[in-house]
Amino acid sequence: MRYRTLIDHFGSPEKAYLATRAELVTVLGNNLTEKFIQFRQRFSLEQKDIELQKKKISFVTQMDSTYPKSLKNISDPPICLYVKGEIKEVDLNQGFFFAIVGTRKPTSYGQQIARSFSTQLSELGFIIVSGMATGVDSIAHRAAIEAGGYTVAVLGCGVDIVYPAANAGLYQQIIDKSGLIISEFPPGHTVLKGLFVARNRIISGLSRGALIIEGGEHSGALITARYAAEQGKDVFAPPAPITSAMSSAPNLLIKQGAKLVTSVEDILEEYSLKPAKIKDKLNSVELSDDERRIVELVNNEPLLADEISQKTQQPIEIILNYLSTLEIKGLVEKTNEGRYQIK
Repeated sequence: MRYRTLIDHFGSPEKAYLATRAELVTVLGNNLTEKFIQFRQRFSLEQKDIELQKKKISFVTQMDSTYPKSLKNISDPPICLYVKGEIKEVDLNQGFFFAIVGTRKPTSYGQQIARSFSTQLSELGFIIVSGMATGVDSIAHRAAIEAGGYTVAVLGCGVDIVYPAANAGLYQQIIDKSGLIISEFPPGHTVLKGLFVARNRIISGLSRGALIIEGGEHSGALITARYAAEQGKDVFAPPAPITSAMSSAPNLLIKQGAKLVTSVEDILEEYSLKPAKIKDKLNSVELSDDERRIVELVNNEPLLADEISQKTQQPIEIILNYLSTLEIKGLVEKTNEGRYQIK
């Protein structure tokens, strides 16, 4: 909130950072101004840049085109995101991001559900988002990796801190080949309980929907579900045995209007997606880069030709030619509403 106030007042981060004491006092007051000036005196941008390069950490700010638009639209978007992993491999503005979260102590039933849904959704081209906690989160990440898909782990600490330590192997797997580790907290920032609540809004904000597997009546997964609902995202939950202590969260959400799911098809139906394996289809025919991007866009949601033209910044005439070719190749089809979707 202070960041937003500063930007609104000064117009840019640079002008706010270089403002005089007198200018800052009008916005921050005396106490915060003094703290900020002390910080500014001891902070070295050059040293911070060297540290980030050594740790192979990149970052995106709200001013960057690579900053996820889905997060810009929430009420309290992160000032910036620190990233471990190859961000060029996982475009945060493309693809179907979907959250799978739940308790740290899942039952065998919960483990099976988390693994099954993450595997099947990954095979369909979804990018699985979770918090890399033990239990459901870790199972969802691992299943996505094993299915050959991508996954994004949102941490409640700095991206250079492996938490929990038992997930060191998973952490490295995600960085090396299967996705991104992201956090709004600076490198070196240690684990604090309240920060996990804050990171949950990023998990839901980044995703189109959230599947809550299992959790108790005070589960952190319910916080993620609440954020998702407030952000206008879809909330899904599988029914759980009422004899299980871990049934409280999903069953409560279903009572409150979450979509009950018993199969991946229930999720696909909500987004008007067909259970076609988009990866297999993409690999079965030869496509240009532009054609591949169009296929990925309509795999996320059915789109009008004009909407595809806007998203790709290509003239409508060229888009229509591409769409005709993709129809001939059997990859896309036109709905009765004039929208294009995966065939």
